[in-house]
Amino acid sequence: MKKAFITFAFILAFVVSANAQNVYPANSEKQADVKLFIVNYESQADLCVYDVNNANLTDRDNGKWHFVCCENDAQMKVYFVDNVKKADIKVYFVDNESHAGWKNKSKDYLVK
Repeated sequence: MKKAFITFAFILAFVVSANAQNVYPANSEKQADVKLFIVNYESQADLCVYDVNNANLTDRDNGKWHFVCCENDAQMKVYFVDNVKKADIKVYFVDNESHAGWKNKSKDYLVK
């Protein structure tokens, strides 16, 4: 299930592009501004993320992100780790925009 979400995020990053607040999936931990771990349940997440199709709808404070394929268009680079202990933020991808947002606001400083 986790691998499906990671694959989905990378595919989406190459399909969609825009020029507002954007998120780029980095190729390595060293390139990333923040390391993410995808959890299985919303209750485990620090941040619930909703992937928007329009970059104008993004906001770092509400969990609405837009993935881009070009690193230069991104305002934040993320790397998906496979171990929760390596993660800065635990994320859960939600299907409903109204469910997006911080569950653990103490970590919101990590997102630019």
